[in-house]
Amino acid sequence: MYYDPTYILVIIGAVLSLAASAKVKSTFAKYSRVASRSGLDGREAARRVLGAAGITNVGIQHVGGELSDHYDPRTKTVNLSDPVYAKTSIAAIAVAAHECGHAIQDDKQYFPLNFRSTLVPVANFGSMAAWPLIVIGLFINSNTGVFLLNLGIWAFSFSVLFQLVTLPVEFNASRRALAMLESNGLVPEDELPYAKKVLFAAALTYVAAAAASILQLLRLMMIANSRRD
Repeated sequence: MYYDPTYILVIIGAVLSLAASAKVKSTFAKYSRVASRSGLDGREAARRVLGAAGITNVGIQHVGGELSDHYDPRTKTVNLSDPVYAKTSIAAIAVAAHECGHAIQDDKQYFPLNFRSTLVPVANFGSMAAWPLIVIGLFINSNTGVFLLNLGIWAFSFSVLFQLVTLPVEFNASRRALAMLESNGLVPEDELPYAKKVLFAAALTYVAAAAASILQLLRLMMIANSRRD
């Protein structure tokens, strides 16, 4: 049976992603059970963060699901999930403030956020086109196959670039969130370290996703090099 040693890179990426996902879920669940003494729920925390930042054109909406929270720059809305919108936990306030951090980025025209938004259609197209090209290229034993394989790798690289650009966007949003929570007294000072733990765990998922994408890209480049040899 043929053994491909590059599979170890895929396994490492999968382990990192699973570990990060487990970490964020356990951390969020832990601090979802700890009510903040501020008494704020996620919606009110978001409203106050936006107000303190002088942002009046961003709405706050409820969305279904868990950990589905996001800021949509197209509709100018902070979207908060079931465990965040009407909950008074430290986790809910931290996540709501983080999404408002993205709204602040948008208001300040933060370059990495704008660049990521520009990359979205290219990255989506690259993700869809990459694997059909790669698979077809692997099955065709000719120069055409090598060309298609390389084309697929280039398409996949845009998805990797999107993951990399996402990192500073997410870390910056968390820094803005913590600064707003602290400077405006939205949570007691002794609860800030707990909010930081929630946001750090969430950031790990983006780090793991970027690492897994880079490892997959490295594997594909190794395969392409072996085909050329």
